[in-house]
Amino acid sequence: MPDLHSAVGDVLDWPVDHAAAAVVAADGTVLATAGDQDREFRLASVTKPLAAYAVLIAVEEGAVEWDMPAGPDGSTLRHLAAHASGLAPAERVVQAPPGTRRIYSNAGFDVLGETIAAATGIPFAEYLHEAVFEPLGMTASRLDGSPAADAVSSCADLTRYVAELQDPTLVHPDTLAEATRVAFPGIDGILPGFGRQRPNDWGLGWEIRDGKSPHWTGASSSPRTFGHFGVTGTFLWVDPDAGAACVALTDRDFGPWAIEAWPPFTDKVLAAL
Repeated sequence: MPDLHSAVGDVLDWPVDHAAAAVVAADGTVLATAGDQDREFRLASVTKPLAAYAVLIAVEEGAVEWDMPAGPDGSTLRHLAAHASGLAPAERVVQAPPGTRRIYSNAGFDVLGETIAAATGIPFAEYLHEAVFEPLGMTASRLDGSPAADAVSSCADLTRYVAELQDPTLVHPDTLAEATRVAFPGIDGILPGFGRQRPNDWGLGWEIRDGKSPHWTGASSSPRTFGHFGVTGTFLWVDPDAGAACVALTDRDFGPWAIEAWPPFTDKVLAAL
């Protein structure tokens, strides 16, 4: 069985300038780290699950409801969070009726942020800071633009976030459980970088592993694994069956190197656990 510290340390051999990683147990204990835990990285789409957590808080506060209209005609807040609104990836153009295709949409997350801002009267970046970053002590984290892709954070901060995902304190466990189950099951779509998935399962802001192949997590990752990756070479996942979560951050854009490196890294981490 591989040693967990050795497994996590593999990130330092990736073909990137800078990398940091950590594995966090279900009780919040940081089990192993590698690289500079305080270095700030651009998260790209790993921003989305952070933004989604703020949406969960807004739902619990009663500012919004999952099934309220938002986005294109017939779409709801739930559709937007689950990439099922029908909006195009980058433009506010409708490409499909809501609930029929999983179209991974940055535009949809922009509308999601605007909806929360309008309902709360607080700019979304400020709401995210007050609702998530501040209470979790994520002092290096900020949103510098779009709730789809423009957060900056550190590995140390994200260990606090993935600890929260395993033992929530800011929302009721049932609220998080709903968000990390498949929303609008059975619909197909393209998983960026990994092609068409049938189905392309997604929760409310988090991608659900299920039986997808190929995939950026490991072959041994449980179907219940949820998380996200970003085009800046970043990812985080939570595997409830393994009782652990992992964060890995780099400063090299996603590409063939990541497709080659990430799945065996996750399998090695899971084997060490």
